[in-house]
Amino acid sequence: MPIVIKIGGVALEQQRAAPALWRALLALHAKSGVVLVHGGGKAVDGLLAKLSMPTERREGIRITPPDQMDVIAGVLAGTVNKSLVGAINGASEGTRAAVGLCLGDGGAVRAFKATRFSFDPGSVGDVDIASTQGRLIATLLHDGFMPVLSSIGIDDAGALLNINADDAAAALAKALNASALVLLTDVPGVKDARGQIMPALDHAGIERMIASGEISGGMIPKVRAAIETARVIGASVTIMSGADTSALERWAKGEAVGTRVG
Repeated sequence: MPIVIKIGGVALEQQRAAPALWRALLALHAKSGVVLVHGGGKAVDGLLAKLSMPTERREGIRITPPDQMDVIAGVLAGTVNKSLVGAINGASEGTRAAVGLCLGDGGAVRAFKATRFSFDPGSVGDVDIASTQGRLIATLLHDGFMPVLSSIGIDDAGALLNINADDAAAALAKALNASALVLLTDVPGVKDARGQIMPALDHAGIERMIASGEISGGMIPKVRAAIETARVIGASVTIMSGADTSALERWAKGEAVGTRVG
């Protein structure tokens, strides 16, 4: 069973500075098969600013006006995706396993325009976990390739949609019957009141730490989403640092790294 990894933060933004991470990914891929999913919000913010286009977020969601969708797709499915593929293949010593795609290629993840918000987010999409089959991704994995997917979806009418990368990774993990989902972030895991990383958390533990204030701010939606994802995909979700280039390698060896949620 493959492993789905969502990458964000410093590791995504400074791709050429992390060859050890790419080598760890390739080694894990050779052993189990890896599917990599990414966003790229800071790169999008940077280009929108250069183009004098506004950046607006509400409830943690990027408002995506239709006139910005082409720019966002160009950054995520183009520049960020191809740079990431290049970094991974550049560290591969000739195997060049990484293949860059978007969520809509081959219907990898089925998506539709989001309607669950109290406001109009524009060209923001949601994933249809129940209808996502991932046949193209499974085919690539079978043939030894590492799919690298940007968080750009395509709906049934052919419209481009901006998708939350965590949601896309969850859909793929479910469709592929993944053995695990790993979230590579800028934090080493969930910390308790003493600053110690919690090796594992279940639903009750998460809610207890939220109530006590040990989990606060932006970590609250992250851990709640992780526990729900673990429930949906039937496998554990691990939050760990992507900036620590040895973390993934140690995790692959069975060491306790980061926080396992589920």
